[in-house]
Amino acid sequence: MSTQDNPFIEASTLPYQLPPFERITDEHYLPAIEAGMAQQREEVEAIASQSKPADFDNTLVALERSGAILSRVLHVFYNKSSSDSNDATNAIEERIAPLLAAHEDSIRLDSRLYARISALWDARDDLGLDDERAYLLERYYTEFTLAGAGLSDDEKSRLTEYNARLSSLTTAFEKNLLADTNDLAVVVEDVADLAGLSSGEISAAAQAAADRGLEGSYVITLVLPTGHPSLASLQNRDVRERIMTASRSRGTRGGDHDNRSVLLEIVKLRAERARLLGFADHASFVTADQTAKNPENVADMLERLAPAAARNARAEQAELARVSETGAVESWDWAFLTEIVRRERYAVDTAAMRPYFESERVYHDGIFTAASKLYGLSFTERPDLVAYHQDARVFEVFDEDGSALGLFILDLYTRDSKRGGAWMNSLIAQNRLLDQPTIVVNNLNVPKPSPGEPTLLSYDEVVTAFHEFGHALHGLLADVTFPRFSGTSVHRDFVEFPSQVNEMWMLWPEILANYAVHHTTGEPMPADLVQKLHESAAFNEGFSTSEYLAAALLDQAWHRVTADEEITDVAAFEAAALARVGLDNPSVPPRYASTYFAHTFSGGYDAGYYSYIWSEVLDADTVEWFRENGGLTRENGDRFRRYVLGIGGSTDPIASYREFRGRDADITPLLKRRGLLAD
Repeated sequence: MSTQDNPFIEASTLPYQLPPFERITDEHYLPAIEAGMAQQREEVEAIASQSKPADFDNTLVALERSGAILSRVLHVFYNKSSSDSNDATNAIEERIAPLLAAHEDSIRLDSRLYARISALWDARDDLGLDDERAYLLERYYTEFTLAGAGLSDDEKSRLTEYNARLSSLTTAFEKNLLADTNDLAVVVEDVADLAGLSSGEISAAAQAAADRGLEGSYVITLVLPTGHPSLASLQNRDVRERIMTASRSRGTRGGDHDNRSVLLEIVKLRAERARLLGFADHASFVTADQTAKNPENVADMLERLAPAAARNARAEQAELARVSETGAVESWDWAFLTEIVRRERYAVDTAAMRPYFESERVYHDGIFTAASKLYGLSFTERPDLVAYHQDARVFEVFDEDGSALGLFILDLYTRDSKRGGAWMNSLIAQNRLLDQPTIVVNNLNVPKPSPGEPTLLSYDEVVTAFHEFGHALHGLLADVTFPRFSGTSVHRDFVEFPSQVNEMWMLWPEILANYAVHHTTGEPMPADLVQKLHESAAFNEGFSTSEYLAAALLDQAWHRVTADEEITDVAAFEAAALARVGLDNPSVPPRYASTYFAHTFSGGYDAGYYSYIWSEVLDADTVEWFRENGGLTRENGDRFRRYVLGIGGSTDPIASYREFRGRDADITPLLKRRGLLAD
């Protein structure tokens, strides 16, 4: 295929440079990626080989301008491969993974480039750079140094081999997980076995079965975490057990989709790479360039929280046993029994909230309205603009003065071609240097009901929707000069902070009253139900905190393994790691077990899953600030936009937080929120 006919070679002429999805086919990706790598190699060679001494423009600005084609195609391709994959995209991803790793290494390990960047770094005090340019220099110097640019040629050769192999392994882990997740979907033949589910959930299960050619049956597709939303409502204990067993068995059944050998090789190679780079282990390597700085600081926080969380979970378990018909509280019972106790103690039934959480109202009258009141934004759907899938919807976003900010694409529904979980992607990332606008995507995995049925969200799905839109705001509101700092390009243990803050508006009275309306009667959610919801906020937090901490500590345990250690039994390692911190309660399994822990073995959160609770310290402290300063106001929104959302990654995030808050974050609000304060 001629590159002249490839839609990725030139910037799109559609509004906001929206990729021309009507023209893009699977055959376009690989040629464009190859052309993009070739183009960037030429650009980088010109920078590295020039005879002029290094200055900011001829080195750093030139690097920021390089790789335009590659950036265009990869943003689109990785969104496609995660949200709507097929055999062709899977094959392409497996092929390009080592090629892209080698391509990145060819830049990051170039001694000539490193010499130019180092010369600028050494002369930084004399360059007269403004704050954003000074921080760009700091980031380039730090990232090239940590990437191994200072290693010998032999060491660089070994590092390149590690990186190429790891890119292939992480790709294989994700593909195995998607395939096994689809294979393990639970098929139910008798609708009576789905008692407890809403009509909308049953409709979605019937539609999922029909999509697989199983007319007359019902399919419950698995979600990425260990738990499943249906476990809270399903009355049939056997079906609940089938779902939990299927969920926990992913990646462990032998055959082509078994992830155990894949993850063991990933762990080994990451440890060997860390040693080559001068670090004790992979966790030390990763945290060196995060706000945590080292894994000891991470361990100090996580292990300080674990005993209290485990204690609270045991107390909750005893309470659940009281209402269990069998006296047992297995992992598949926990969510169901929790709802019984919640109704008994607080008269709150989260399953009964679904009729009040119709997706159109959640977004238009909830999520979009909160963004309007805080930041002055407005949203207009653009059905004339074609996205990458028929279910993905495009919205144009405007600032308060009417100026255009970018596009927001919502891809709400689950499908077999979409990986589990929920996430935000950028298709175009704002920056002034290249005059690029913003296009962000939110992907969720809500079961799609049959035609004509409303999409009713669970309580947790509404939380997720607000959370992911917080990431979208981080992309939409960033206003930076350089591509390197676009949107969510911040430290990994800071990136969840803005999205977690956005969750607070879900239950903010003014917002909740605007969207939580019964989809058939039009009646608002009863005020007493809302009050009980607030009163029960800390209920079951022992379980929630324990399952999260178990996963975060498991991630750390795998990545504290040194290059000299030999791990052969995944289950035994996992069990020992959880027992060591007192989180080995079989009724409270980790949110993600090792073989389906996509965050850490394929999703870029390796040694970084702690980031959620690390960021939550800032989040909980920020929620307190909003409450102390009048809540949902334009003034407060402008301040948060100025110091957090608008700066992207263009400044040190902790320094920026101090400017926003006037001090360092206090952990007390987090401990209070999660019920971890000592009596």
